[in-house]
Amino acid sequence: MIATLWVVACVGLYGVMRQSPERFARVMAEIPGPVPFLILPFETLWMRARAGTLQVGSPAPDFSLMQLDKTAQVQLSSLTAQHRPVVLVFGSYT
Repeated sequence: MIATLWVVACVGLYGVMRQSPERFARVMAEIPGPVPFLILPFETLWMRARAGTLQVGSPAPDFSLMQLDKTAQVQLSSLTAQHRPVVLVFGSYT
């Protein structure tokens, strides 16, 4: 009985992890305290649910971002179509 509940909870959490970040956040806000982190294999489920299909050499997925001055959005595909170099920096320098 307990093992069945654990498996159902794992499957349910995995399914929610594959949804949009907003949906995932709404569900996680309803779960009390550190329950999913202590009882369920949270990190393993997260790594599998959010694993991508990109490989080295694959083109980057298209996306758009707001300019720093917030006057317009820039889309990656528009820059690559113009053969302009694109550098993405992930991190914080503050």
